Amino acid sequence: MYKLLLCWRYLRTRYLALVCIVSVMLGVATLIVVNSVMGGFSTKLRQRLHGLLSDVVIEAHDYSGFSHPEQRMKLIRSDPFLASRIEAMAPTLEIFAMLQFDYQGYPIARPIRLIGIDPESRSQVGGFAEHLVLNRDKPTFQLSEQARKYNEWRNQSQRLPFQPEPGLPLAPGEKPLPEPPPSEEFKPEGAIVGYAIANTRRKTADDNGSHELRLLQPGDDVLITTLSGQKLQPVYARFAVCDYFRSEMSEYDSNYVFVPLDYLQQLRTMEDRVTSIQIRLRNEADSKAVVERLRTLFGDSVKVETWMDKQGPLLAAISIEKGILNLLLFMIIAVAGFGILAIFSMIVVEKTRDIGILKALGASNLGVLHIFLGYGLLLGLVGAILGTAAGVAITVYINEIERTLSALCGLEIFPRDVYYFDRIPTDIVTLHVLLINAGAVAIAVLFSVLPALRAALLHPVRALRFE
Repeated sequence: MYKLLLCWRYLRTRYLALVCIVSVMLGVATLIVVNSVMGGFSTKLRQRLHGLLSDVVIEAHDYSGFSHPEQRMKLIRSDPFLASRIEAMAPTLEIFAMLQFDYQGYPIARPIRLIGIDPESRSQVGGFAEHLVLNRDKPTFQLSEQARKYNEWRNQSQRLPFQPEPGLPLAPGEKPLPEPPPSEEFKPEGAIVGYAIANTRRKTADDNGSHELRLLQPGDDVLITTLSGQKLQPVYARFAVCDYFRSEMSEYDSNYVFVPLDYLQQLRTMEDRVTSIQIRLRNEADSKAVVERLRTLFGDSVKVETWMDKQGPLLAAISIEKGILNLLLFMIIAVAGFGILAIFSMIVVEKTRDIGILKALGASNLGVLHIFLGYGLLLGLVGAILGTAAGVAITVYINEIERTLSALCGLEIFPRDVYYFDRIPTDIVTLHVLLINAGAVAIAVLFSVLPALRAALLHPVRALRFE
């Protein structure tokens, strides 16, 4: 009982120990906040990548694609093993292209990834309809009535009136040439463009924030230039914006443009050819077995991978960065450990007389050792508890804190144009919090071992010699 009373007394009276508590608290809070924010970004990234790539992807070796996708999907459905595990499939045709459009008289051009899809089947696979801005319930490439009228008005306003060239006057009795028959008006196909292509962020006048500027309205025309699949000759076509694709990831929102699959096949002279078939499984745990079966079915004519195989290096890099950052941040708690070592060494020197009296009264070496180890344990526990409370509170209110700091500093701490996230994503994992607390307490106890051993091995006669 005396051990606990002495530990509590030292904790209340030795205000220098507050430095150790604050160090442990800051280290624990920092680790919790960093882990939660990085975990939130990692979780959201995994969700986006998984949704955009589907569970399993059958992919061609190059951009020339493979033929007869319907027959391949029919073959997959006829296989009993695959049919019971596959929920939906969608063929896609993907190629690099160049997008051009005018904004207030200024030409704008940018490279894109042009993807031909069937909206209905692609929505069944997932990762498409839920990211649309205007038509999430029923994805389509058809222009809305308002967008269609706007497109017609734009085309009419930009079309110059016909001016016949001046010619010789008609001779007496000569009849004028008949007017040419009216040609059918061209109606462009619809295109779903990435949100970051159609919108850009501009700094406000006071540089204290940003606002969105829309470059492409629904119904605006865009010119897309790509290559023919057979002869590798440039081909182009005019499309009208019908919707926006917003996945909140700049890599996709600033590059992806979706157009009708059959129209893109005709444009590239690749009828009945696609570059990939995306597959959604009933249970993601069956992905490896499905991949092996598909590889056996199609051989080396196509590549068959899971979404994890395609994005494995990126996810592995994030995991490695998170581990290295945790290791570096743990050094903050190690600094607190050295503070505990220095303070405990001072306490042992100051309390030499008290240690000698305790031993003279019958306290054992193990009992003195427990006093100082218990003191270190108490410092670590108090610091860990306070750090956990601070870290969880900061994580929960991190977006409010970010907005406040941005207003005070006049700088945008979390630029929304990087990921187009409206909020900083967080993910508090209870196991990680417990491991951080356990590590902090272990470091506090570990750095108190040396002073505790010094005090435990102190001879009572030597301690009281000069008293």
